[in-house]
Amino acid sequence: MSVPPNPNPSPQPQSSLETQPEPKLRDLFSNGIFMRYWSSRVAAGIASQMFEVALAWQMYQLTSSAWDLGLVGLYQFLPALALTLVAGHVADRFPREKIILLTWICQGLVVLLVLVALQEGFLTRSLLLGVSLALGVFRAFQSTAQQALLPSLVDHDILPRATALNSMGYQASVMAGPAMGGLLFAINASTVYSACFVLYLLSGFWLWGLKSKPLAHANEPVTIESVLAGVVFVWKKKTILGSMSLDLFAVLLGGATALLPIYAKDILHTGAWGLGLLRASPAVGALIMSLCLAHWPLTHKVGQKLLLAVGVFGLSIIIFGLSHVFWISMIALMVSGAADMVSVVIRLTLVQMDTPESMRGRVSAVNSVFIGASNELGEFESGATAAWFGSVESVIIGGLGTMLVAVMWRFLFKELYQRDQLRNDPAPSA
Repeated sequence: MSVPPNPNPSPQPQSSLETQPEPKLRDLFSNGIFMRYWSSRVAAGIASQMFEVALAWQMYQLTSSAWDLGLVGLYQFLPALALTLVAGHVADRFPREKIILLTWICQGLVVLLVLVALQEGFLTRSLLLGVSLALGVFRAFQSTAQQALLPSLVDHDILPRATALNSMGYQASVMAGPAMGGLLFAINASTVYSACFVLYLLSGFWLWGLKSKPLAHANEPVTIESVLAGVVFVWKKKTILGSMSLDLFAVLLGGATALLPIYAKDILHTGAWGLGLLRASPAVGALIMSLCLAHWPLTHKVGQKLLLAVGVFGLSIIIFGLSHVFWISMIALMVSGAADMVSVVIRLTLVQMDTPESMRGRVSAVNSVFIGASNELGEFESGATAAWFGSVESVIIGGLGTMLVAVMWRFLFKELYQRDQLRNDPAPSA
């Protein structure tokens, strides 16, 4: 017997996906807390990049040694490795925005020290290495807190766009900072350090008083298990382990940042201005790509796109290594930056999506070690292999190694390769 239709059916509840409009990029620009954080990070990023260029060029002027350029990276990496567990636990127990603010103040004081040393005539190789060591200590806490802070400022449904926009700001600073640093250094070295100090003050002004969501597990007792929880979590979560280790070996082998002073001076025959443009070139490509990803987020086959991006990164590094023409070298570095940006956005979003809030600090600390190893330790690797085999040979070997890693990870981390969407593996409840 058929049932007559209800003439006044009650409306059926709609899912949250149907009732809530899809978040747009403009929603981030109207988020005052996020924009204050974003602005402060851009200002501090420009200061950091300007200082990095000045530090490298100052060291090469003093020693003319590829080995010493590599030591600058090594001295920045060692503290990050030693302080990983401490930095992660601190980021899960104390307000992350205050940790970032304190590290920026300390870095500003380091810049002031170098400025005084330059003007008073006691700037030496040992002092520059000591400065590198201090930067490594401060950035160990800064990078961990920064990665863990972002999900506390925006909702998860807009986190991929926020990650892309945040990376865009970082890449804008990487693009502007080296170019400004190189040009100002060519005029007067003291001007570079003075500008860096002012920018750190400006970043602190924007961050001052910023409050994120309170940490629900700030009073968790300190035990061996809680300290090591981030390491254990990453080891068990193969998508996170695969993406972190992929970035580690790709940039460790394919990074050529430490050798850019040699390329600028001895291979491409430019000066400090050329070094600044070369340092900025990857950021130009990354900035363009981050704008694209902010407007059109990656939705499907993210694992395959991650491995493809790493392969393109390695190929572009090989082209850079072979080039003796300045504009070709710049284009190759731009392509490497665009490919790396795809990798960065996918990796950071996967880490944040698959990690519970109570562990983001400790997991971000592990990620910071991987990033530091790929960058600072990669600079040491580049300097050492260049001293042994030659600069061009070192870059080409590194690019080939990066492409090989992308192929190997296709089989070693099948779960990562088969990952389709960024959000199809939600974080477990704390």
